[in-house]
Amino acid sequence: MFYWVMKRIFLGPLLTLLFRPWVKGLDNVPQDGAAILASNHLSFSDSIFMPVMVPRRVSFLAKSEYFTGTGLKGRLTAMFFRLTNQLPMDRSGGAASELSLQAGRDVLADGGLLGIYPEGTRSPDARLYRGKVGVAKLALQTRVPVVPVAMIGTEKVQPIGKRLPNIRRIGIIFGQPLDFSQYYGQEEDHSVQRAVTDQIMYELMRLSGQEYVDEYAAVVKQRLAGQLPEPANGSEANPADGGQESGRPPGNGSGPDGDGSAVTGEV
Repeated sequence: MFYWVMKRIFLGPLLTLLFRPWVKGLDNVPQDGAAILASNHLSFSDSIFMPVMVPRRVSFLAKSEYFTGTGLKGRLTAMFFRLTNQLPMDRSGGAASELSLQAGRDVLADGGLLGIYPEGTRSPDARLYRGKVGVAKLALQTRVPVVPVAMIGTEKVQPIGKRLPNIRRIGIIFGQPLDFSQYYGQEEDHSVQRAVTDQIMYELMRLSGQEYVDEYAAVVKQRLAGQLPEPANGSEANPADGGQESGRPPGNGSGPDGDGSAVTGEV
């Protein structure tokens, strides 16, 4: 009840009035049945704008930290996420992340729409980063279509670290559903998972017009925070070091030709 009251009476009309979102391809979202909405991630507000524009309920896999905050703000944030049907996602990898993905599988098994950010975290600089294979696992295990969703301009509405949003227009593009039925039965093959994920990221790059960086956003954030050293000799994508991977598009998913870089705990 809270979800629909906020969407149709309070939050939805207010956001539509203030930010005047333009939307393309909304008819690509199935009117019924399960589907994954795989989106780029530019801002905290992505999880608010996109569900407002989709007629059906959307359940998001959101980072678990949103549900464990302390103090008044932390408790209010946790309450809001729970009441709006968001699901905690443990990003530490391994068994914890697999358990989190089960909540997503349950949503899809019930015929719902599941929102997920393949990059795993917000982009630190509005570029598109390498996708984690959790989205491929979900798509192949549940055998549902994946609708790529490009958020446009939301990083300017609410940049990282900014509490009050800037009032400006944003856009959302829903791409055509992606069918991965040719890979059914191969969901445990990492090269297949990578090929499926890369195809999704290719569509997000095409729809959003973002520059693609073949590196995980979480790694870049750690490096920017001084928690990791700079890559030697520009061997990894980094706008500061001229790495050759920067801007290289992901594979188009034409086959399970994975890059051989299985990442421990990758989801």
